[in-house]
Amino acid sequence: QVQLVESGGGLVQAGGSLRLSCAASGRTFSSSAMGWFRQAPGKERESVAGISWSGGRTYYADSVKGRFTISRDNAKNTGYLQMNRLKPEDTAVYYCAVKPYGYGMEYTARDYDYWGQGTQVTVSS
Repeated sequence: QVQLVESGGGLVQAGGSLRLSCAASGRTFSSSAMGWFRQAPGKERESVAGISWSGGRTYYADSVKGRFTISRDNAKNTGYLQMNRLKPEDTAVYYCAVKPYGYGMEYTARDYDYWGQGTQVTVSS
C-alpha cells in the first residue's frame, strides 16, 4: 500500500508561482512512476505531468509545457510540481498519483494505482 499526501496548494494571482509536494509512504515510491493530474469543476481529470522512477524522463501536457516542472526526491519519498507563470485556467484540484514498478513517465489516469486526496489551486485574474 502507498499513501500519498499533497500539499502546497492555495490562492495565487495570475503570473505567480506555487510548488506542490506529494509525500509518499511505503517502500515502493523509488520504484514508481509518478504523475500529476488536475480536475477543474465540470471537467474531466487531465494529465499535467509525469516522471519516471529515476527522474530521468519527464512528460508535460502542452498546456503547461515551459511553465511547470515535475521532479522527485526518492530519498525523501517526495514528488514535486513547480508551477510558474500561473494562469486562471490552471485553477483546479491537483492530484498526485503513483504506479509502482512503472518504468515509463507517461500514463493515463487509469494506469495509476494510488492517488492522493488532492490540493486546491486557485489562480485569480
